[in-house]
Amino acid sequence: MNDIHITRGCFHVPAENSDDKTLRKAHFCCGKNKMDVCNWADGLPNDGSDHHLVEIRFKNTRKAYYVNHTGIPLAKGDIVAVEASPGHDIGVVSLTGLLVPFQMKNKKIPVSGLKKIYRKAKSVDIEKWFQAIEREPETMRIARQMANSLNITMKISDVEYQGDKTKVTFYYVSDDRVDFRQLIKNFAEHFRVRIEMKQIGSRQEAGKVGGIGTCGRELCCSKWMSSFASVTTSAARYQDMALNPQKLAGQCGKLKCCLNFELRHYIEAQKNFPDTSIPIETEQGKAYHFKTDIFRRIIWYSIGSDKDKDNDNVKYIPLDADVVTELLRQNRKGIKVKELLANEDVQSLQKTDISYLNAAGEDSISRFEERRKKRKKKEKKPQQGRPSSPKTTPENEKGKNHRSSGETASSNTHRRRDRPKNQNEK
Repeated sequence: MNDIHITRGCFHVPAENSDDKTLRKAHFCCGKNKMDVCNWADGLPNDGSDHHLVEIRFKNTRKAYYVNHTGIPLAKGDIVAVEASPGHDIGVVSLTGLLVPFQMKNKKIPVSGLKKIYRKAKSVDIEKWFQAIEREPETMRIARQMANSLNITMKISDVEYQGDKTKVTFYYVSDDRVDFRQLIKNFAEHFRVRIEMKQIGSRQEAGKVGGIGTCGRELCCSKWMSSFASVTTSAARYQDMALNPQKLAGQCGKLKCCLNFELRHYIEAQKNFPDTSIPIETEQGKAYHFKTDIFRRIIWYSIGSDKDKDNDNVKYIPLDADVVTELLRQNRKGIKVKELLANEDVQSLQKTDISYLNAAGEDSISRFEERRKKRKKKEKKPQQGRPSSPKTTPENEKGKNHRSSGETASSNTHRRRDRPKNQNEK
């Protein structure tokens, strides 16, 4: 059996070496696949009560939990035959031991009702599994053609064959509800297997396709993320970000997953913050909130109308969060603040100027533009349609003057002849 790399991730395949005809282990992409799990509980003392629970992964990001009821010694990367409906499926062991129950608890998966692990996959099972995997690209091409012929508004994103080739799952993306009853009949007649349709979201599709994000790095969903949490606009509000859908949306068209990465730290930092929606009452007028620096605990206020925030002439006063809390407490007692004054610590932060140097050090970024302007001034081309004037000589100047005087005289006589007569001359 030849060594081939497939889309099921990191695994150990018993392959036959053509040289010495012995079985050896072929190990692929260990630790580099996003479905790989770091078993930090490996080596810890275990009473063996949870040894029967095993996490197994399949194509792309699909994972499932099974019961090792026969007590087969399994390790990470082993290929096993598991229970399916109907028949059996082939998967790769991704996690064993003490950490499996914790994973099931986080995903809220009950222990009761789990399917069984039949055996370690034999060479016949693996060969049949590889044949099913090789059929997937051609199946997806034919399925897309059949969907287009029926004018169904859906996109078939991926195809997965079961290990025993008795069932095929079509993953599709669609914004609207799709009636694919006729399509399933056509699939069953053509492929002669059991058909299953599963709808996936745009996030899962972006993880399959991949790409580069606005940060300049590979998409997190295609690099390391295997589960997707819901992202709401409240995450952007907590981080005091502008609610611009073009900047907050990722390649999939949904809100960026990275909005949740630091959300917990922002929420924790804003626990003791005052309510910025309440203006501060001063003797000069009401002071309204402008912006907030959450981690430095600085809040900017401006005195005047709330509509004057976009005015450049408005003066913004930075205040510490604790100072704002105290001022609002005085306002609740009916005391108006005489004047808003920034703390010395805040003023020192405002005066600090951070200077940046480019990679060249002292060279200016606009140095190339200055050279281009100088070249344009030097290389001025003659205007089109106007021939260049010949060199003037004394003889040419005399003839030119003579012709010009004659031309002017003839033009004057012509004008006199064409001039209309007055009524007195008639």
